[in-house]
This record gives sequence, structure tokens and C-alpha cells, in this order.
Amino acid sequence: MKLDFPREWIEFLDPADEQHLVRADLTWLLSRWTCVFGSACHGILPGRAEDGCCSHGAFFTDADDENRVKAAAAKLTPQTWQHHRRGFKNWTEMDTVDGTKPARRTATRSGDGPCVFLNDADFPGGGGCALHAQALRDGAHPLAYKPDVCWQLPVRREQDWITRADGSKLLQSTLTEFDRRGWGPGGHDLAWWCTSSPEAHVGTEPMYLSYAPELTELIGEAAYRKLAELCDARIASGLIAIHPATTAAAEPKRKGGREPASPRSVS
Repeated sequence: MKLDFPREWIEFLDPADEQHLVRADLTWLLSRWTCVFGSACHGILPGRAEDGCCSHGAFFTDADDENRVKAAAAKLTPQTWQHHRRGFKNWTEMDTVDGTKPARRTATRSGDGPCVFLNDADFPGGGGCALHAQALRDGAHPLAYKPDVCWQLPVRREQDWITRADGSKLLQSTLTEFDRRGWGPGGHDLAWWCTSSPEAHVGTEPMYLSYAPELTELIGEAAYRKLAELCDARIASGLIAIHPATTAAAEPKRKGGREPASPRSVS
């Protein structure tokens, strides 16, 4: 599916901070994308559907991200984490995002992955991300335990300070789809990527609802409430730029095809 197509955007000031401007991609947030890990997911590498998007280690955003994951990993045991490792350095590796600047990420089980936190599907303690599963056992949302990049995907948030014509400065948060281009040049080489696939646009509700906790974490509670209000109004007035993968996914259902996928599994 082509990456460029009509998108509808909306922007508004954060009710809790007049210096925070939110730009939201309604085409993406009103889509019916949902995580299909363990069901319809093909994985990003050929022949490794069971990896989902966990075929490579996850780079940490900053020290806070590392420390949060470190605390979560300390809760894991050999019974809940198939590849249990003791000590922080044993499950992280140094790598680079841009080819020059060193950056730490979660380790991989071997040279070609997958992430050390990924339990095999037949693991007695449960398949999928060990951190995700531990959060659910603890009654926490997975975003509190997983690396930032893992819980934010496939939402892309970009933040920049902008200067308006009158000289005033605002922090602009842009929420949009993390499509193949979000991975850089290598994204076009992924065997499969969910955001553009109709197989993943089978959610029972729009993304702004199913991803409410993640969006709230990204832009704040007051801003999310305003975003949800605007999304509700847009649905009521009729959509004009529907995500093509959502449109394609709806066609088989009109012909008596597959039902929507179940809610997000452990990934």
C-alpha cells in the first residue's frame, strides 16, 4: 500500500498549557489499526512471524527509560522470563542508531535477534514480551514497564519548539502514523509492516480510544481529553480522509468475511 495518501489533520492548544500545541493526524487516530501480534502478524523479517516487531533490540530513549525497564526486569524470574539474565549489563548492549553515536538497547538472544525479553510462544510462563506480561500480572499498564519505543509504536510523536510570526514560542507535539519511513531507509526493507496492512486494521474501535493510555502519556491528560472530544466530533460529522488500510479491511466484512481481531495480545 502506498505511503502517501490524503490525510486530515487538526491542531489545538493544550487546555492545561497554552504553550503546548498539539497537531494530530486524524486519518491515523481514527483508523481501526490494532496490534495483531500472535494472530495475523507476519513479523518484520521473512519467516519470523513469531517475533512480531521484536526481531531487534529496542533502543532506550534516555536514562529514565533505561531505569524504568531495569526496575521492571528485576521483577522477572526464570519462570516468567524464558531468557532470564541477572544484572543490568547482561540484558543490554551498546549499538548505534545513526552509525556513529553510541546508544544502549535491549540485548538480542543472538547476532540476528530477537529481543532477549521475547518469550517463545510455547514457553510455559507465557509467550510474547516478558515485560508486557509482568505488567499485566502486576495490574499495571505495559507502558510502565516496556521501553518507550515498544509501547509508543505505531504512534510517532515528534516534538519541536516553533516560533510564530509574532515571535511567541510553542512546544509543538505532532502525533501521526509510524509508517515504514519511521525506521529510516531500512524501513522499506521490512518484510511486512502493520500500519499499512489491512490485516491489522480490524480493531473494534478507533485508535484514539484503543490507544488512550499511550496517547495520554504522550501529550498529557487534558490534551488527550480535548483530542478525544475532537475525534468524537469528527466521527459524528463524517470522515473525509479514511486510512486506506482501514477501508480495505472493511471490504471483506461487507462481503461476510473475517471478524475484527481480538484486543491486543502480549507483544
